[in-house]
Amino acid sequence: MVHPEPRRLGHLMAAAAATVAAAAVLTVGHLVSVVVAPSASPFFVLGATVVDNTPKWLKESAIRWFGANDKLALAISMAVVMVVAAGLIGELARRRFALAAGVLTALGLIVAFLALRRPSATPWFAIPTLAGTLAGVLALALLFLRFPPAERSETTGPTRRGFVLALAGVTAGVVAAGAAGRYLATRLRDIAADRAAFLLPRVAEPAPPVSAAMDLPVQGITPFVTDADNFYRVDTALQLPSLTRAEWRLRIHGMVEREIRLDYDELLARDAVESVITLTCVSNEVGGDLLGTARWTGYRLADLLAEAGPSSDADMVLSRSIDGFTASTPLAALTGNRDALLAVAMNGAALPVQHGYPARMIVPGLYGYVSATKWVVDLEVTRFDRAEAYWTNRGWAPVAPIKTASRIDVPAAFATLPAGEVVVAGVAWAQGRGISAVEVQVDDGAWQRATLAEAYSIDTWRQWTWRWEASPGTHSLRVRAIDATGYIQTDERATPFPDGSTGHHSRVVTIR
Repeated sequence: MVHPEPRRLGHLMAAAAATVAAAAVLTVGHLVSVVVAPSASPFFVLGATVVDNTPKWLKESAIRWFGANDKLALAISMAVVMVVAAGLIGELARRRFALAAGVLTALGLIVAFLALRRPSATPWFAIPTLAGTLAGVLALALLFLRFPPAERSETTGPTRRGFVLALAGVTAGVVAAGAAGRYLATRLRDIAADRAAFLLPRVAEPAPPVSAAMDLPVQGITPFVTDADNFYRVDTALQLPSLTRAEWRLRIHGMVEREIRLDYDELLARDAVESVITLTCVSNEVGGDLLGTARWTGYRLADLLAEAGPSSDADMVLSRSIDGFTASTPLAALTGNRDALLAVAMNGAALPVQHGYPARMIVPGLYGYVSATKWVVDLEVTRFDRAEAYWTNRGWAPVAPIKTASRIDVPAAFATLPAGEVVVAGVAWAQGRGISAVEVQVDDGAWQRATLAEAYSIDTWRQWTWRWEASPGTHSLRVRAIDATGYIQTDERATPFPDGSTGHHSRVVTIR
């Protein structure tokens, strides 16, 4: 009797099966992490590890290319790499299932180890990845052990239809695990509902209003106050932390006379203040948009620190986020006369989650990486020679005051305009010092003084305009700012690393 040739698992089917098994690792791991700790999800552990170890040149390039979508770009890149890796495991499983299962298990153990090394990790952080790995290996076995290895020649084998049914069943289980994870995450930590129930605290010291003279009616110019939806976002969180008001606690400790612990109700029982402040990211390139101005509501950090009684030997506060991110801020910047705040609201509403809900730091005059910790839960009073923060440990400057800078908003780059009067306008900033003048240069001509909008404070940007009698031809426009100390913005080009970019912003336009 002649037996039919055995049906073996094809290359594409093997890749599909291994991809589903890899998805089982992630979805089951994520489901378990909802109960253990959201940041222990294997996908986010991998993502955070990639972010932590990304070379600075690649980080700057990602922010420049993708802006606020840099996290999405990372997630897509990781997904592509995982699919390719799953395909390789699938090909290996066609021939030697035990070895493929061993590789998948080893990868899971590595991710579990990485989870335990996260700054906020507990011994439980390994559980989601281990559970996901077990689910992935079981899925791999269910799909591949139905078929003989590719080099064997058994005379019987399951049908393609049977495999497809098995694959569909496992896929359905993976989808169900993913859906359950999302559902439980929402039920256990409904941040949207928590924010919706937030009531603005009583403001003992409201900020002065922004007058029309500060917000010029020029089409295309950046509005003085930035909407929360348009406010830049740069952070290391691949997954936004889920922290409710009931869960939030702040600890102030270290080189202090007494340790302070506050819950959210105790914080909101205090007298709040308002302050309009412009924040700037150190990754902002010349002419970039990684800065914005908002009306922040919160509590003076100077008052909170005074209650703790900082040591006279201390010179730094190491702030820590719920996800383990740290920033080192000079103690003097938090205890002096700056409006350094522990903010709970932005533009009259609860902080958006992506901007730090339920509480974040706002410190005028310093780049965000040394001051603007979001989801903050811990303030350690210490010294610069005793502790290093996340970015300073990666070579960025430990002290980073915002540099005097300016930007052209209109006309647009490479715009074609009619000859005659052209309005040139933009913003300039030098937080902590203020802007005293802005000048514009056409081609290599003399610098011309622009008209400044009314100043709000030294801690906010300032709009400016200049009317240009434009003649036909291609022209280059450049801008520079002069701060209140008399410092003239340098034209020397420098990249953001290690303490902020420098150089004049320019735009080329054609006049006809």
